[in-house]
Amino acid sequence: MLRPVFFLFAVLVASAARAEIISIAAASNFSVALDALHAEFKKYAPKASVLVATGASGSIVAQVRNGAPYDVFLSADLDFPKALIKDHEADAKSLTTFATGRLVLWTTRPRLELKSVAGTLRDPAVKKIAIANIDTAPYGRAARSVLEKLDLWTELKARIVVGENVTQAAQFVETGAADLGFVAMAAVLSPKLKHQGRWIEVPAEAYPPMVHAAVLTNRGAKKTAAKEYLEFLRTPMAQDVLKRYGYGPAPR
Repeated sequence: MLRPVFFLFAVLVASAARAEIISIAAASNFSVALDALHAEFKKYAPKASVLVATGASGSIVAQVRNGAPYDVFLSADLDFPKALIKDHEADAKSLTTFATGRLVLWTTRPRLELKSVAGTLRDPAVKKIAIANIDTAPYGRAARSVLEKLDLWTELKARIVVGENVTQAAQFVETGAADLGFVAMAAVLSPKLKHQGRWIEVPAEAYPPMVHAAVLTNRGAKKTAAKEYLEFLRTPMAQDVLKRYGYGPAPR
């Protein structure tokens, strides 16, 4: 009777040995979509297992430079993965664009009127405006571009509260620490926040395109599952998930 049990155990051990674990470092804006995305990836590559860390794109770059054991980097723009390639920390041939980020102005204040981006920002009732870090987070840089284009950066600078990343900027709005904030559309469409507050999309022409890109680190370039993950990001199943969370397609 012991033989069938032992045989089953041996099969499970062998199966686990064949599974390949990949470590993914993702920009914070992706955090709300990753569970749904990786549920689809499990269908695409059943033998792969995924570990995930999230943070500001610039912070992830610094971690990789300091030896963090990531295989795949999902960035909120092209500049940060290109910086890793330039530093010989990532595989240039693996650079893959897979989505475009969209910026919204979001508030949970019921009495704050959302007529337009400029009109809302100029409302005297707005005392605190949340944005992501302008040095390490592409969504923070996009927010600054919007304010500069509206000639409001200098005027409103004293009212700005800065989150480490775009997820923290959203938390400031959610908790009432800020009256409104520039956040990722993915956040306001997430199951947690989609019924909270109101938002308006910032016109795409108001900030440089946020082309979301993935790249394999030197460590990840040696892993079959990491390569499969990059292929997966461009599949219809992955693109459907990203579209559901408010991302636009990657530019051709």
